[in-house]
Amino acid sequence: MAFQLVPSNTKIDFVQFRGIAQIFSTLAIVGSIAAFFTLGLNFGIDFRGGVTVEVGPAPGQVFTEQSLTDAREATGQLGLGDVQVQTIGGTAGAEDGIVVSVEAISEEDGGQERQAAVAGEVQEVLRQALGAEIEMRRVDSVTPTVSGELVQAGVTALVVAIGLMLVYIWFRFEWQFSIGAILALTHDVILTIGVFCITQFEFSLAIIAALLTIIGYSMNDTVVIYDRIRENLRKFKAMDLKDVVNLSVNQTLGRTIMTSLTTLLAVVSLFLFGGEVLRGFSFALIWGVIVGTYSTVYIASPLLLMTGVKRDWTPGGSAANAEADARP
Repeated sequence: MAFQLVPSNTKIDFVQFRGIAQIFSTLAIVGSIAAFFTLGLNFGIDFRGGVTVEVGPAPGQVFTEQSLTDAREATGQLGLGDVQVQTIGGTAGAEDGIVVSVEAISEEDGGQERQAAVAGEVQEVLRQALGAEIEMRRVDSVTPTVSGELVQAGVTALVVAIGLMLVYIWFRFEWQFSIGAILALTHDVILTIGVFCITQFEFSLAIIAALLTIIGYSMNDTVVIYDRIRENLRKFKAMDLKDVVNLSVNQTLGRTIMTSLTTLLAVVSLFLFGGEVLRGFSFALIWGVIVGTYSTVYIASPLLLMTGVKRDWTPGGSAANAEADARP
C-alpha cells in the first residue's frame, strides 16, 4: 500500500476562508510596502557597489572577539569612509570568518582603479592584523556604474518574468485564470521583499535569482490546480463554481504538500549548512515555497469566483454561466 501523507478524499472548504485570506494578504502587502519605505532593503555589494573581502582563520586557529576588534582597528586606519567589519558563519566544515565591506568609490575619486587598489590594501592590513597565514576566501569589487546596471537588470528580469507568465496563462487557459495567477505572483514577490526588509538579510543578485525561482515554483503549483479546475469544469458542468474550486484544490492537495515538503527539506538544509554566502538565497526560497503554496490555494484559485470562468470547454462553448458562477 502506497504511503500517503494526505488522504486522497479530503473535503476541506478552502474557499470558505477566502475572505480571511484576502484580508491577511492585504495587510501583509501594506506592511511589506511600509517596511520597504521605512526600513529599506539591505542591499549587498552587487547593488550598492564597493569592495567586500572575506577572510578565514589560519589552519588550526579560530577568530575571536579580539580578532574582530583588530580587524576593525586596522581597516579603520585606512580612511576609506563607511567600512563594515563583521563575523560570518563559514561554509560547511569551515571556521567562522570575517567580512570587510567598503563603500563604493566614485569616479571622481579614482573609480574602478582606486577600488581595485582598496581591495589590495584591505587584504594587506588584514594579514598584518590577523596573521599572514589567514585564508583569503572571497574578494568582490563592484563599481557604482555596474551596480546601477545590475539593479536595472534585476528589476527588468522580474517584470519580464511576470509579464511572460501572464501571456502563458492567458493562452494556456483564459484571461480570468491569468488575472488570478499574476496577482498571486505579485503577492509572493511583494511579501518576499517585505520580509527581507524586516529581517535585513542582504539583498543581492542571488536573491533576484531566488525571486525568479519563486515565481516559477508558484506558477507551476498554480498551473497544476488550474488544470484540474478546468478538467472538473468539463466534467461537472452543473456543479457550482465554488464547489469545483474546492474539489480541485482537495484533489491536488497531496501533490501540493508533498512537493512543498520535499522542496523545503532541500532548502532548509541549504540554509543550515550552506554557509553565509547562501544564507539569504536559501531563506528566500524557504519563504517563497511557503508563501507560494499559500497564494496558490487562497489567492489564485478563489479569485476565479470573482472573475468568472466559462463552464463549457468544448468547441464552440460559451461563458454564459460565468456571471452566475461569479457570485459569492
